[in-house]
Amino acid sequence: MTGAETKASLKRTLTGRVVSNKMQKTVTVLVERKVKHPIYGKYIVKSTKYHAHVETPVNEGDTVEIQEGRPISKTKAWRVTRLVSTAA
Repeated sequence: MTGAETKASLKRTLTGRVVSNKMQKTVTVLVERKVKHPIYGKYIVKSTKYHAHVETPVNEGDTVEIQEGRPISKTKAWRVTRLVSTAA
């Protein structure tokens, strides 16, 4: 493996739903994950919001895949890599 292949494999990718597209070239993506409670065993939905850079416009409710990268601004270090599905 070369250095470029190693770097590309280290970037995290997440899938989430666009909850805001009101900024220029930035969307807010809500990523939900299920975590098992350590005592009760019930699954709890935990969520995190990420600001992601986007060149092509996406709408609220769309499901997108985001990839971690270098910081673009104070709160933005993710990029939208592809549109998984559009809002119904």
